[in-house]
Amino acid sequence: MLLRVRIALPDRPGSLAQITSVLGGVGADITQFTVLDRGAGRAVDDITVFCPEGTPKQTLLKSLQSVADVTVEGIWTTREAPGTYPELEILKYITTAGDRALTTLVDSLPVLFSADWAATVAERGVIYASWRAPQHVTLPQAIPARPMAITLDGDLHVIHAPLPPLALTLILARSDGPAFHRIEVHRLTRILEIFLSLPATERSVARQLRK
Repeated sequence: MLLRVRIALPDRPGSLAQITSVLGGVGADITQFTVLDRGAGRAVDDITVFCPEGTPKQTLLKSLQSVADVTVEGIWTTREAPGTYPELEILKYITTAGDRALTTLVDSLPVLFSADWAATVAERGVIYASWRAPQHVTLPQAIPARPMAITLDGDLHVIHAPLPPLALTLILARSDGPAFHRIEVHRLTRILEIFLSLPATERSVARQLRK
């Protein structure tokens, strides 16, 4: 199974080697490594690891917590294929999806961001949601001027993103994992900018609104 691990650790030589050694000791194979933040002598990293089926997350947690000055911010399941360029693949599909551009985007975002579900919402309610979305989608009270990471009641972490040209907002949510990092918000912002520039975007939204 694939897991995403987010850790904060000292930004100094040897720190990552300690993490690699500990993960290897519990049978976890690192498949991808992403630096999210660096500054003030600390770094925040996302590490994708492949673990044998049945490996308890608690085992990884205890092993990593044994390393001095390391903080584990979250361990959660991911479906993102490591070592690829998933944004490029999804954008390629969206450009050829025609009237299905919006649904293709919404279905793809949870995979791209190791999230649980995504949904687009208009004044009348949910327009389209990915398959793991709850029956009743909880919305933040105010629509932000730009994509923003928020934690709602019940420790539901979301990115709330306005789509002004379409009179929609987008919710990307995860409960099994840490809050969305500012780098993830920036990444989603760029994807949405490209999506909104595509000729098929307005047609796909109009199709969903007619349902």
